[in-house]
Amino acid sequence: MGSRGVTRPMAEGEQRNGDDHGSHEHGGHEMDREQRLGMLQMHHRHTLWVYWTLPVLGLWLLLAPFTFGYLNETLWVDPSGGRGPWFAEQSTPELRELRAWLMTGSDVVCGLVLLVFGWRSLTPNRPVSLWICCGVGVWLTLAPVVFWAPTAASYLNDSLVGIVVMALTILIPGMPNMIMYMQHGPPTPPGWSYNPSSWPQRWIMIATGLLGFIVSRYLAVFQLGYVDYVWDPFFGFAEGTKRVLDSDLSHMWPISDGGLGAVSYTFEFMMGYMGSPSRWRTMPWMVAFFGFLVIPLGLTHIVLVISQPVIVHHWCTMCLLAAAIMLPMIPLEVDEVVAMFQHVRQAKRRGDRGGSLWTIFWKGGQADGCQPDERTPALIDMPQHPWQLFKASIWGMSFPWTLVASTAAGIALMCCPTWFGIDIETTAADLGHLGGALIVTVSVIAMGEVVRIGRYANVILGLIVAGGVWLAGDVPSGYAAACTLLAASAAVLSLPRGRIRETYGAWDAYVR
Repeated sequence: MGSRGVTRPMAEGEQRNGDDHGSHEHGGHEMDREQRLGMLQMHHRHTLWVYWTLPVLGLWLLLAPFTFGYLNETLWVDPSGGRGPWFAEQSTPELRELRAWLMTGSDVVCGLVLLVFGWRSLTPNRPVSLWICCGVGVWLTLAPVVFWAPTAASYLNDSLVGIVVMALTILIPGMPNMIMYMQHGPPTPPGWSYNPSSWPQRWIMIATGLLGFIVSRYLAVFQLGYVDYVWDPFFGFAEGTKRVLDSDLSHMWPISDGGLGAVSYTFEFMMGYMGSPSRWRTMPWMVAFFGFLVIPLGLTHIVLVISQPVIVHHWCTMCLLAAAIMLPMIPLEVDEVVAMFQHVRQAKRRGDRGGSLWTIFWKGGQADGCQPDERTPALIDMPQHPWQLFKASIWGMSFPWTLVASTAAGIALMCCPTWFGIDIETTAADLGHLGGALIVTVSVIAMGEVVRIGRYANVILGLIVAGGVWLAGDVPSGYAAACTLLAASAAVLSLPRGRIRETYGAWDAYVR
């Protein structure tokens, strides 16, 4: 193995096998600093190719502006809709040149940083150098959106190199120096019937995050000016997508909202790879950041998209698709966040890491009460047992017929203004479009068992829509009756809890 290198899944497998047989801290003694340092040095030798690649990428970045013609003015494009970058109201030849020089300077500086700190990372036990290189990767994914990169080549180069750099610093070799403080143990949280950080649970998050990245990047390249058309099979490009992507709401953002979505999805699908199956315990900070990207930012993204017919008075198919991809990610991720918060609270009470909440949050805690994961199927078996793996990936979600029917009622409510020919710019249409979309959002999120109690929000939404449609002015009675029936149905259907299939330790008291 030493001649071929070691990969993270192999190392994690060895660690898991050792933990299950009572090794490391659970075998009667705790590893001292010298033993951990020896393991770190061995791991570094096995993954040395990773650290050699960092200065190579630094050299690539130094040459990229001149290889791909960043400063070739014949390749420069303007953002769509006549907008300018955040530092100017509209684009001019001088601003195009400035944007090109900003991208050139960014790549040159990032290349130099990777050369210096990539070289330093060749020596073991230099976590700061690796984190600096990782920061370069993060910036590279942001730079083309922040500077409104004037050439498609600069956007493609920076975003792809940024992903590779992040993978080489914190994904493939694992978190820098985590061997020096990680506390081993079984991966299933105390009292839980499954492990929310298992690879099948994360596989579906990686897949949906990648799909969201593809869709959002497609919208971003239009807003940045690299393409002049976006396919829209339902609402049309000129009458739907273009008006949404170039709307005043879109122009309120200092950067491309499609580009920002692509960056967010980049972090989301990459963070799906981060850490071991015990990461809810060993990396609370990462789970918290991942949860922040998926839950509050995801909800913001969804609300902005479903507000299109209310604010812009037009629909965009690809925008709706991006929101539809994000929606199931919320109930799929929230269980891992709950497990992490449970652990941090319990670890502080036990006095792990000296009882310091700050240290526990960044370095994790002990595995008291955890159980081996004997239920989760191995990810390697996916080609032979895809259905079993898929079912394991959605543990923590269940689909009571009441919530499924409530979701269908919300979708029908969204379609009612079109079915009845209601003017899209009226309040009556807004109630149907926005009310129906919010009911769908609440119903799908409430399919996550740890947040099942959130279904009661549909009772409030249903009452608002059912009563408001009669106060929205002169509307056809058939439309008002249909909206009332659908909204009231969604409210009533949201009252039963439905069957709960899993257990969640101390959180069971809140699953109502």
